[in-house]
Amino acid sequence: MILDLIIAILWSLSPFGEAKLGIPYGIMKGLNEYLVFIVCLAANIAVFPLMMFFLDRINHYFLKWRFYKKSAVFVAKRAKTGSGDKIKKFGFLGLVLFVMIPLPGTGVYAGTIASYLFRIERKQAFMANTTGIFFSSLIVWLIAVFSTNGI
Repeated sequence: MILDLIIAILWSLSPFGEAKLGIPYGIMKGLNEYLVFIVCLAANIAVFPLMMFFLDRINHYFLKWRFYKKSAVFVAKRAKTGSGDKIKKFGFLGLVLFVMIPLPGTGVYAGTIASYLFRIERKQAFMANTTGIFFSSLIVWLIAVFSTNGI
């Protein structure tokens, strides 16, 4: 049980799944559905400060490496094209909606990168990402709970 909870947390921290994968994993492993929601949501929210620390303090060291720089430019272009119009047009709400969509490439990692690239004030960016993560996690949680309970 604890190992399954740790794996769900790790999926929620991972850029490859976030809570969109951690929540269904935990529920399908038979863990308490409310505990899974809270723990995976908290883990996914924790990504924002970790990513901001990385972008502020460590990113510029890695930019010296050609492969990393090429990858970072690719990710930055995707974040700007994927979320740029929404954020420019709708601001805070646009960032919330972008992070909220439970599809690959639209979670807290992309939202944090977009916040960083568009120089959105930290508190506002954190609140927008947290709100988006909450609704995205709620959507995924409801689908997972209803599908496992046969409703």
